[in-house]
Amino acid sequence: MARSFHLAFVLATLLAHVSGFARADTATLVSIPTPRGVTQAFILIKPDHPVASVVLFAGGHGALGLKSASSMKWGDGNFLVRTRDKFAGHNFMVAVLDAPSDQQQGMNAVFRMSNAHAGDIGAVASYLKNQAGVPVWLIGTSMGTFSAAGGAIAAKNIDGLVLTSTITRAMPEWDIAKSHPNGVASMALLTITVPTLIVSHRKDACKVSPAANAPNLRMRLTRASKVEIALLDGGDPPQSEPCEAKAPHGYFGIESQAVDTIAKFVSGNSK
Repeated sequence: MARSFHLAFVLATLLAHVSGFARADTATLVSIPTPRGVTQAFILIKPDHPVASVVLFAGGHGALGLKSASSMKWGDGNFLVRTRDKFAGHNFMVAVLDAPSDQQQGMNAVFRMSNAHAGDIGAVASYLKNQAGVPVWLIGTSMGTFSAAGGAIAAKNIDGLVLTSTITRAMPEWDIAKSHPNGVASMALLTITVPTLIVSHRKDACKVSPAANAPNLRMRLTRASKVEIALLDGGDPPQSEPCEAKAPHGYFGIESQAVDTIAKFVSGNSK
């Protein structure tokens, strides 16, 4: 009996390892052409029966420099990049976007808000809908909220929007300081009609993304079919500067709570 139990335990352990490797292998590197003649690369994680697709936009300059589905030059610690498997765990098809081929030196806010970028995002959304006929959501964090909001404004095939640690203050030295003094809140949010979730950390000490500005952001989304604010708290002691990923700005230590909060909203508002 003891021997049988031991053999069963060994087999179960081996199966668990095999299952784990199989899950990791579901991530692939995809590169597609976009209407403006560039290529757009992204990590794709595709579950068997997705209930929705989520397009994840990292903050900072957003140029991941993807070499494979598991190797990148920059950004592996970003909140949305490091939690991509957690999103897949909610049965979402996940696309983690790199900068397009003509922006490999990095995307600034001007490009992130451009129609060119929105066209690239629309091409990714179309690809995902061809892979599985489920709603496509855009999820951005920090500087990535310019991309997500811009895609929701200009792309025609987007079904939902999630903004995390949203940029709502422009630094004086930024190119957009005069045109968009309130960051994403200065964009044409009035044109967004899809359900939108605003996520902030109460202790976010980054000067350009204070949680106190979440209500102001919500007030700009007057045509969205639904708007909710989720204010999170807690986490581990910061191990980075306030505007970096390993701080409340990047939901450091409460990643699962943040992803679960987003997933609940996405699943509850996907048709």
